[in-house]
Amino acid sequence: MRRSSSRRRTSHTPSRRAATVALVGVSALLAAAVQSGAASAAPAAPSAGKLNSAHAAVKLTPSQRTELLRDANAAKADTARDISLGSQEKLVARDVVKDADGTLHTRYERTYAGLPVLGGDLIVDTNKAGKTQRVIKAAKATIKVDSLTPKVAASKAESQALAAAKDAGSTRTDADQAPRKVIWAADGTPVLAYETVVGGLQDDGTPNQLHVITDAATGKELSRYQGVKTGIGNTRYSGQVSLTTTQSGSNYTLTDGARGGHKTYNLNHGSSGTGTLFSQTNDTWGDGTNSNAATAGADAHYGAAETWDFYKNVFGRNGIADDGVGAYSRTHYGNSYVNAFWDDSCFCMTYGDGSGNNDPLTSLDVAGHEMSHGVTSSTANLNYSGESGGLNEGTSDIFATGMEFYANSPNDPGDYLIGEKIDINGDGTPLRYMDKPSKDGASLDYWSSSAGNKDVHYSSGIANHFFYLLSEGSGAKVINGVSYDSPTYDGLPVTGIGRDKALQIWYRALTTKWTSTTNYAAARTGTLAAAGELYGTSSNEYNAVADAWAAVAVGARSGGGGNPGGGTAFENAADVSIPDGGSAVTSSITASGLTGNAPSNLQVSVDIVHTWRGDLRIDLVAPNGTTYRLKNNNISDSADDVHETYTVNASTAPANGTWQLKVQDMYSGDTGYIDGWKVTFP
Repeated sequence: MRRSSSRRRTSHTPSRRAATVALVGVSALLAAAVQSGAASAAPAAPSAGKLNSAHAAVKLTPSQRTELLRDANAAKADTARDISLGSQEKLVARDVVKDADGTLHTRYERTYAGLPVLGGDLIVDTNKAGKTQRVIKAAKATIKVDSLTPKVAASKAESQALAAAKDAGSTRTDADQAPRKVIWAADGTPVLAYETVVGGLQDDGTPNQLHVITDAATGKELSRYQGVKTGIGNTRYSGQVSLTTTQSGSNYTLTDGARGGHKTYNLNHGSSGTGTLFSQTNDTWGDGTNSNAATAGADAHYGAAETWDFYKNVFGRNGIADDGVGAYSRTHYGNSYVNAFWDDSCFCMTYGDGSGNNDPLTSLDVAGHEMSHGVTSSTANLNYSGESGGLNEGTSDIFATGMEFYANSPNDPGDYLIGEKIDINGDGTPLRYMDKPSKDGASLDYWSSSAGNKDVHYSSGIANHFFYLLSEGSGAKVINGVSYDSPTYDGLPVTGIGRDKALQIWYRALTTKWTSTTNYAAARTGTLAAAGELYGTSSNEYNAVADAWAAVAVGARSGGGGNPGGGTAFENAADVSIPDGGSAVTSSITASGLTGNAPSNLQVSVDIVHTWRGDLRIDLVAPNGTTYRLKNNNISDSADDVHETYTVNASTAPANGTWQLKVQDMYSGDTGYIDGWKVTFP
């Protein structure tokens, strides 16, 4: 299924935030050890974590959410100064999450000299007193351009964008709007650019909203991504179900007044507009067959209701945009259209009828998948390309799976298969498999450096595999009559924590930790932070998150159990802020219970969140004072974060004693913190 994210839709007195921003993570909220950067020796055996209600999001009514956003916008100038934005940068509050302890996670879009900054979104976390605790930025570099005057005409950018769409097989192409000037910051150094949106149809009949970003100084194409994301009723797939409808006079319509006024329409094989609202004189919809148009309408209406209830009852979310407003559904799109898609510009989902108009794509998991694209757009707004695009698609599969289990339909029981009912392959096989994504012949089981070059529907396999492992664990098992056998990259087992906990961790990361440019390494950091806040950093849940990511080749295993190659591990998960262009900081681990000297293959796993890792010089300091260089600073290395495991010949140093990770930011302009590190003695 494709997902469409084109255009977004997205009393309290605001208090002045403190000017000093502390980059503090979950550990600082839970343990005094964060203040000193110290940690105990061997970590205690982790236990099953009890949900920390203080860090759980509270349910906000639409009016409460509106008030919080209004307060944030009223204080946005102060916020911009407090987090050290430049004089030409301004903020616009777009979303807010409030925790039970009063912490606010406010998501902002950013402008520069009045121009939208694409990839400039950020999250500001403030405590109950209004003090800034943490800032998460999508754009790693300082937002600044030398000139706001283009050297390339807008008409040239438009013609290049149209040509790109035609090369991709688009038909009836035309620019939906004149190219607009923007600041493009998603790929590193911010530049003045044009954004052109091309309409028409894609090669398979899906509406086209191709966003093409063109450098306004050179005319070079910088990026392109698709705005349209694909992927009592007698239903085709869920049997006989109860539907919430509305009566007006002698007619009933598929209008759900209990869920924000969600409406379901019949396009009758058209491809534009809303079509006709399903309406009839009795309140029984469809007969379970394709020949009755209302059958697909009933499936779509039921799927929308179950998705609404899933988000509300599981996460406290009040509708797709958390504003109490219902989306709408369009069925019977096109002729033999084998797809479904979500489109932000209409805030709606659309379903084709499949090959030969025989298999409408209105099953429960397809409905959950498409509407979850709307949730992603309203929160992290993950760019629909590269690794963030894979996370975007994976998020829709993950929440669609959660919704299918939640609905508990006897005709469509929950499973870890995507699209198993719609026979999109024509041979009875599902579209995607979460336990081993590569079974579809194209999806990735594990991360590699080329993951960002894959189609987002295939790189999503990494996220899907992680979620399955975190929920159910590795190895062979049967769930609801379906057999699974999930492998791991390192050959080590993973013990699942249950789907309910895995969903809570993923949702909290999506809504409070991730930005538009989040990649898989940053997704790991965000889910670990979410697990730490919800269940504690010494919990089974926290360690399982690390182990499940390691099992899909993202980051290292937890220190509490299962280290590649075996051995004894010691870990410090406390956050330590790294001064921008300042003095070195250290984080300590005390190893005990060992004998003799350290090995010649000591494993040092480092996780650092930083907006320009080339600034960083990283050393390991042994108990006897010997210093081992792990990483040199390199000003040209503009990537973000450090997630590496280094092998060190430490055979001249004693094994027992205090080991230190020493990190220094050698240049000014970018910030970060030590997110945790581990030493493993094989």
